[in-house]
Amino acid sequence: MFGIQHHVLRLLFMVAVILGWEFLARFFEVPAFILPTPSAIAVALVRGVQSGLYISNAWVTLAETFLGFLLGVFLALSLGTVVALSRRTEFYLYPFIVMFQSMPKVALAPIVVIWFGLGMTSKVVSAALVAFFPLMVNTIAGLRSTDPDRLSLMKSLNASPLQIFTMLQLPNALPYIMAGIEVAMIFSLIGAIVAEFVGAEAGLGMLIQSMNLSLDVAGQFSILIILSFFGLGFSVVLRLLKKKMLFWDASSRSEKKGGEVA
Repeated sequence: MFGIQHHVLRLLFMVAVILGWEFLARFFEVPAFILPTPSAIAVALVRGVQSGLYISNAWVTLAETFLGFLLGVFLALSLGTVVALSRRTEFYLYPFIVMFQSMPKVALAPIVVIWFGLGMTSKVVSAALVAFFPLMVNTIAGLRSTDPDRLSLMKSLNASPLQIFTMLQLPNALPYIMAGIEVAMIFSLIGAIVAEFVGAEAGLGMLIQSMNLSLDVAGQFSILIILSFFGLGFSVVLRLLKKKMLFWDASSRSEKKGGEVA
């Protein structure tokens, strides 16, 4: 893996970028409602955390994200498996899948809020819709990427369809599925925030909207920082989980070796 000196250099680079931002914003006297300084953003972040406003709303957004993610994963894995294993099902559902996939999921958020109200349900549904398609596509691609020779061998050994699925097709599809899950997790957060923009009683997206009306740009940036750390945390956890689950996969091993330096 990268040595400690590389991590130190990366940290120094980030500090240099922040200091450069601070200097340029002050030097050119950029108005705070256009681009606030990092120090002003830090003050807004600390104030929001200390007051408990950010924490209470962050829990709401996290709950919406995780519930939407779980719902989206369940639906994507279920439908993706059925479509991948049944050509007849694909034949009848394919037009609907293509049409629904081509729709901007963000544009569905207002309709979802109208149907399910301003509470958490609409945010969960919106997050699930956004997370659904990337994982479903990966699931179908993974299950259909099974080596035909191995499939023929399993059938020649009188393996049942369930045995073929659990012992050959599913293990072969897991790298695809895990890659789809990584994307679905981030998309769930985006879906929840977009739904909160449309209409919400609580959540970080609702806070951004209210701050937008009062031109509190520093506060908006501070919430964006929180959301970016959420996304980073989700990505790190899922990558660690992927390495634990797919220790046998060649692509995971090559990815690990690619991070090493001589």
